[in-house]
Amino acid sequence: MSNIQLITRQLGKHIHEHMDSASTIYILTAFVMKSGVEMLKQALQAAAERGADIKVCTGDYLYVTQPEALELLLNIDERIEVRLWKSNGTAFHPKAYLFQREGNESLFVGSSNLSRSALGPGVEWNISVSNEKEVFAEGLEQFLHTFYSENTVPLNSETLKKYKTQYECYHQQNPNLTQTWTESEELDLMLPSEKEELPLVIQDSPAVYGEIRPRFAQLEALEELDKTLEEDYSKALVVMATGLGKTYLAGFFAEKFEKVLFIAHLEEILYQAKKTFESVMPDKKYSIYNGRIKENDGDAIFASIYTLSMQKHLQVFSPEDFDLIIIDEFHHAAADSYQRILEYFKPKFLLGITATPERNDNKDVYAICDGNVAFRMDFLEAIQRKWLSPFSYYGVFDDTDYSQITWIGNRYDEQELLQLQLRDDMAQKILDAWKDKKQTRTIGFCSSIKQADFLSSYFNNNGYRTVSLHSKQKLYSRNDVINQLANGDLDVIFTVDLFNEGVDIPEVDTLLFVRPTESLTVFTQQIGRGLRLYESKEKCVIIDLIGNYRNADIKLSLFDTESSTKGHQRVIQPVVPDMCEIELDLKVINLLAEMTRKRQPRREKLLNDYLALKQELGRRPSYLELHLKGGSDSAQYKQEFSSYFGFLEWADELNNVEKEVYQKYQNWFVEVEKTGMSKSYKMVVLLGMLHKGAQGWFKPISSKEIAPFFHQYLTATEYRKRIDFSDASSKRLWNYNEAGLSKLIADMPMTKWSGSSKGLISYENDIFKLEFDILSEDQQLVYVVTHEICEYRLHKHFERKAE
Repeated sequence: MSNIQLITRQLGKHIHEHMDSASTIYILTAFVMKSGVEMLKQALQAAAERGADIKVCTGDYLYVTQPEALELLLNIDERIEVRLWKSNGTAFHPKAYLFQREGNESLFVGSSNLSRSALGPGVEWNISVSNEKEVFAEGLEQFLHTFYSENTVPLNSETLKKYKTQYECYHQQNPNLTQTWTESEELDLMLPSEKEELPLVIQDSPAVYGEIRPRFAQLEALEELDKTLEEDYSKALVVMATGLGKTYLAGFFAEKFEKVLFIAHLEEILYQAKKTFESVMPDKKYSIYNGRIKENDGDAIFASIYTLSMQKHLQVFSPEDFDLIIIDEFHHAAADSYQRILEYFKPKFLLGITATPERNDNKDVYAICDGNVAFRMDFLEAIQRKWLSPFSYYGVFDDTDYSQITWIGNRYDEQELLQLQLRDDMAQKILDAWKDKKQTRTIGFCSSIKQADFLSSYFNNNGYRTVSLHSKQKLYSRNDVINQLANGDLDVIFTVDLFNEGVDIPEVDTLLFVRPTESLTVFTQQIGRGLRLYESKEKCVIIDLIGNYRNADIKLSLFDTESSTKGHQRVIQPVVPDMCEIELDLKVINLLAEMTRKRQPRREKLLNDYLALKQELGRRPSYLELHLKGGSDSAQYKQEFSSYFGFLEWADELNNVEKEVYQKYQNWFVEVEKTGMSKSYKMVVLLGMLHKGAQGWFKPISSKEIAPFFHQYLTATEYRKRIDFSDASSKRLWNYNEAGLSKLIADMPMTKWSGSSKGLISYENDIFKLEFDILSEDQQLVYVVTHEICEYRLHKHFERKAE
């Protein structure tokens, strides 16, 4: 029976009653105080010990949250997940407490933050809602969207250290905080934040293509995925440009498996994927598992990442339930939300699919699939194959001075930006550029709802037919507007992020960018909106206003066929596919050249990307973690500093003992890092030695001693056999043969490495040994560093790298 109650004092007593038996405890408050954490500490610890799913999210808005409170939260129990909302000056005011136990769900929402006063004698107003399943389900879903938002960071020793510094700095600069808080509250009321709601998904009817079967890039991708299965890889990533049918590919691949789990971040994508799979495999049973629907008995289940990240819902399934898990566009949610899921399930195969592989924006994609890329086709190659429309790109100079606009973490301050955007002279310049270059049907991408409304009104006043389409638009039906554009009854739809994913309007032949490019991923997704083939479309025209904003000097690398496989470079005149063209204003060329000259030095970028990962993990990353999860390619650290540990010494990230050991044995570390490796044999021998442990790994070894480990390692997976153990001579050794293996090891890694090691290694009379001493007090540390380098080099060597 539903129960709604008003609570004006002593909320803490009600919370304690629920915490004592809850299996799910989620807390979302604008700030936390040490006094509030102390009130709940014992109950939280007891709940964690009995296995409750506990998540706490709080914010840094105006630096009210006390560092001592965060430290106390961090130290209660490592099983409690805590994340900190980085407000970047934007108001953050939620106060909610959610509890779930067998047969009962309760939600407290109101005015009480996590402090002794707010939970105790203070005058507060809170509403308690019990046994309202739909309301509670919506609350859970919204909590998890907030908890795993890109605006949050995990609370750990590194992020706490950074928050303490920011907190102290802010309080020194703002001694009169009561007045500051009051003024900020008034400003928030006058300038409310605007957010786009979830994208609308339009599902194409499969009948458009006739019989449902693999086509174009899907055929090649399926062939490569088949190879990954044959080669014993258990994880793979497929990168396919928007418009090439990633979801259909997933459906075709899923035909090889009995039980499938498809995970996405948007409910609309789940329903779209379900329809796609139904068209590919009509005889199977399909289920939805999200915040509103809990069906768990299908051959293929389509689940929300936010719902599955809850312990209660994850444990509805057993770890071995699924043969195949597919994760769609999984760069959208924090890696932590996936980690629990991937650690829980034991599928035969994990497939990640994405259209936007840019490492700096989507490093989690790469890491979750262990760096194994089965297939890659970006939009440039698809255009060359005539599977996507060619384009004409026009870079129009924007004289807005973005250097004067505050950068708040991952975007420009919206109100400062609007002051420069909402001007008639700016709108006229946009209109003139559009009239000069446009074709028939345009999507205009704006940075805010207010800018979209302003430009739509300005274009309409100048005789054109446009609509501003966004979450606050009440005058028009979205489907009607989209159909009007497709039919040619509208000239432009101005929007913000509504068409980044899921919406397909092949008739669109012009894209108008009137926003600074803050994310290369979003820019790539939006470009894809105009590249769908359509019978009357010869090309897509892209009109892009370019100013001195962030990423302006590297965005054109997305169009460059010569840099597409090398990562983003600073390209001013890209080499584009045939039938495509790039035309830049002279002022744009000069601007990009000037920005390139002033670009962040390489070493500084490597350091910043390393520090970002260190904060994410809460500790120093291992070499392999840097490779899989870092914003910069790990090879750049080796190129710049000879080794990862050379970088750590330069960055002052080694303690005094580590520095001393690194300097003492630097030649050895660099040798392990840089020795040539056309095959893995050297590192396999070294790994076999390291298996003896810290006190014995460096002792001399013979080829016969290492042969069993060498054989077991290289034959353990099909891909290792195929990559390094399949030429005529070694293929004969797939069945263990000590004499043959010993001869191979002696002739190849041992003799060759001793000859190229500059005296660090010797090999005589079948004795392979290090020609330098390791002091007893250094043995553990030298072992750890050597093992990290060896592990990294072997992983990188055997990664599947799609050409």
